[in-house]
Amino acid sequence: MFVPKGQKQPAVLSILKAGSKYLLLKRGKEPNFGLYSPVGGKIDAHESPKHATVRETFEEAGIKITNPKFCGTIVETSPTKYNWICFVYYSEVEYSEPIHCKEGVVEWIDERILADTPIPKTDVEIYKLIKENKHFQLAVEYDENMNILSFVDELNGVDYSQYIGMKK
Repeated sequence: MFVPKGQKQPAVLSILKAGSKYLLLKRGKEPNFGLYSPVGGKIDAHESPKHATVRETFEEAGIKITNPKFCGTIVETSPTKYNWICFVYYSEVEYSEPIHCKEGVVEWIDERILADTPIPKTDVEIYKLIKENKHFQLAVEYDENMNILSFVDELNGVDYSQYIGMKK
């Protein structure tokens, strides 16, 4: 699906957890090349976010989920091509060996080392919010070099800028 430059691309993130481990994708291409992020992807035409989550989870992880829990949204805005609205879902699943994925390498990462794993700065807060069972509406603004200018939770009124080393 073609999305004009600057227009938001609709997508989903599917956070999967088995016991104390998260299933993450070490991205082999942009966005977030080289970082670990949840599986997910673009929402197809005539597809709901929930159905996209189920489809993307199976395509990238080989795991069938039936009832992912909606957790919130993250809207990312930049003056470049990086403009997304992501619907974030969470599912507890049984552990299974990761499958080959054309998007990168899928791995189980223990939650105790998640903080030391190269993940997008925004994802750190998403994992905390999910663990606290809090819904969220995150808004992130970037400059042309993909530096975060602002990072707020519009639903809960929290400014995360101070937590990720940004100056106010």
